[in-house]
Amino acid sequence: MSHTPHELNEEFPDQQATIHKLKEADAHFAKLTDSYHDINRAIHRAESDVAPTDDLHMSQMRKERMQLKDQIAAALRDAG
Repeated sequence: MSHTPHELNEEFPDQQATIHKLKEADAHFAKLTDSYHDINRAIHRAESDVAPTDDLHMSQMRKERMQLKDQIAAALRDAG
């Protein structure tokens, strides 16, 4: 299991300017990225045993992160 945080700048390295622009112009996109960062931090804290959780909760958090990432990727595609 990887304990590496999945930051958006690492997930979409070539989209940094677009992410920044969309965060300033689109409140919904900004909320998506904020939610992604929040759940990503929670997952990282659980994986590194700073804030341990059970397997079911970890699975639910990972699914939520994946759904947010998919929505962010779709918004980036639409903006491009």
